[in-house]
Amino acid sequence: MTTQQISTEKLRKLPESYGKLGWTLLIAGVVFTILSFVIDAKHASFGLTMTLVFVATVGVGSLFWVGVEYVSSAVWSTALRRPFEFLAGVIPFLIILALPLLLRMRTIFEWTHKSLLATDPAMVVKAPYLNIPFFLIRTVGVFALWWLFYYLIIRNSRNQDTSRDQQLTTKNVKLSAGFMPVFAVTLTLFSIDWLMSLTPNWFSTIFAVYVFSGSVLAAMAFGTLIIVKLNEKDRFPVKLTPDHYYNLGAFLFAFVVFWAYIQFSQFMLQWYGNLREETLYYIPRMHGSWAVVSIAVALAEFLIPFFLLVTKPAKMSPKRLVFVSVWLLAAHALDIYWMVMPVYDSKTAVFGVSEVAFILLSLGIILTVFAYKAKGNNMVPVGDPKLQRGLEFHI
Repeated sequence: MTTQQISTEKLRKLPESYGKLGWTLLIAGVVFTILSFVIDAKHASFGLTMTLVFVATVGVGSLFWVGVEYVSSAVWSTALRRPFEFLAGVIPFLIILALPLLLRMRTIFEWTHKSLLATDPAMVVKAPYLNIPFFLIRTVGVFALWWLFYYLIIRNSRNQDTSRDQQLTTKNVKLSAGFMPVFAVTLTLFSIDWLMSLTPNWFSTIFAVYVFSGSVLAAMAFGTLIIVKLNEKDRFPVKLTPDHYYNLGAFLFAFVVFWAYIQFSQFMLQWYGNLREETLYYIPRMHGSWAVVSIAVALAEFLIPFFLLVTKPAKMSPKRLVFVSVWLLAAHALDIYWMVMPVYDSKTAVFGVSEVAFILLSLGIILTVFAYKAKGNNMVPVGDPKLQRGLEFHI
């Protein structure tokens, strides 16, 4: 296949159904979010926190994969990179999504109550970090850094479509190399601030790695779902081969295993250590209906996708990849629910309007932004010097 065989008609013509579905979900999500705040503002605040985490992890996880493609000088993924760039397009909107939560911090975060300092000596030690002004500075700083690297990397990638300047690839390699340590630090801060600090007494040195594993897995699942669906419906500008599918499936399989390894490692070490400041996170999640959710998370994000992807033919099957991708996105949503909602109700797993709003709004934001970005930009990086070799890739 040569670059002349790229369908110019399909380069910027995403099926209208993507945009319509995105807007439908987005409008429904906004309506349900408003309704949830009317019914129970506290419950709705935790629901919107889950939305922020889901959208942020998919967005920055997608930018991570774009960076990996540049840093590794990978060839096979060149034709597949642009959908991940579109998914990363949600990054500039994160601060808007976070604003209503920043106004309701005292409802969401226990550490914002000064009375906690008088009853818990450990919180006195954490007070220089867990305070509202510093939290706001970190949040703005993290989102700003994500946006900066997103803007610079994506700008160079898009400009290359018209300029064909190979130096832009070199610039993006350097930018991506710089993004990797920034990504590690900022995702750690985001994980601690928006998830770990929901249980301010809890300690875990591996939690940020756990969030990382879920983030990049969800981003890969979303990208795989869109790429395979477009290719199978003959809506992708180039025709991908089973070899491309195999690598997508292999990454999904690898991070399913990695996620399980990190989750088990964190649980095993804290269960074995049996220290109050560590086990207090797991105790509510091991009793009542939350125990059922805990088992469901393990089955959904590890055991079932593991066996669905373990063979080579499975990793090359478009139907299997689509199913597993949808499954893993649902599992990621369940995982976020498992991390956030026991703080709202530690006795019973709740599901109501706020959880429906979380699902609809998260998917609506991501799909709407994806459709908007795809409408005005090429679906494959036609100016990338590696594209020809990527189209001819064989295992």
